[in-house]
Amino acid sequence: MTSPDSGPPSVGLADDPAPGTGVAAGSPEGSAVAAATGGSVAQAGLWGDVWRQLRRSPQFVIGAVIILILVVMAVVPQLFTRVDPRFCDLSRSRQGPSADAWFGYDLQGCDYYANVVYGARASITVGVLVVGGFLIIALVFGSLAGFFGGWVDNVVARVADVLYGMPFILGAIIILYQFDQRGVPQVAFALLVLTWMTPMRLVRSSVVAIRDSDYVQAARALGAGTFRIITRHILPNALAPVLVYATISIGAVIAAEAALSFLGVGLRLPAISWGLMIGEAQNFLRTSLHLLLFPGAFLVVTVLSFISVGDALRDALDPKLR
Repeated sequence: MTSPDSGPPSVGLADDPAPGTGVAAGSPEGSAVAAATGGSVAQAGLWGDVWRQLRRSPQFVIGAVIILILVVMAVVPQLFTRVDPRFCDLSRSRQGPSADAWFGYDLQGCDYYANVVYGARASITVGVLVVGGFLIIALVFGSLAGFFGGWVDNVVARVADVLYGMPFILGAIIILYQFDQRGVPQVAFALLVLTWMTPMRLVRSSVVAIRDSDYVQAARALGAGTFRIITRHILPNALAPVLVYATISIGAVIAAEAALSFLGVGLRLPAISWGLMIGEAQNFLRTSLHLLLFPGAFLVVTVLSFISVGDALRDALDPKLR
């Protein structure tokens, strides 16, 4: 397996025929065939090696299983609890864990376990929206800036520099205060505006390193257009660094959403999120520690799981770390 920036890796022996072509993979004719087909065989070999490496990594397996459980919890919370998180009884306010309520009750007397389960939806949704959004922006603008250079690169770079100069928390507060309502879409938008620059630069630097490679030049000689060269030859080999960054960033974005909600500028009631629950718990740490313990534990486990998966993916994509 090769580094993501070094072009498509070789597959099989030098004198083995490329599947379906009858042309030796290591010959000049084989290189031209690989370039004309977008390096699909080579890419299949690359990602096949990555997947085999990930399956053997306990760090990846444990993190992926936890993430899968959390995603199912966010999508179908009814599988984990049948208690309505908004059904409250003030007579049970801040009661500790018991057989009837595993995580106890919150300030309003609502079942805390049900609130923690339903709180996963807002936190994970924000993380997925932000990371999915900045991946699209990074791939589009990073590939254009890296491939064409010149004024396109300068414009994209200057916009990124302006946003880099804005403190993260202060910038998020300024953006969120422009909205009358602060739900999941508004918080995701504020975080997206302030997080797309780094993945864009990762894509740009990878594209700059790849655009003059031999297989890209071969594709040009065979008559491939700009769009095909970018999407079929450059981006597949420039994708690895930004995928690792995106996986790790989901945890960071979830933590950022919790921090904004804790400060009172993120999600607002009646939304349910771990950040709001932690913010409510700050006044009762000495008498009702469970109000902080359970949402805080879920938040930490979620962030660590995404970081673990990202680290395992980085190790699998970099042969020097294997």
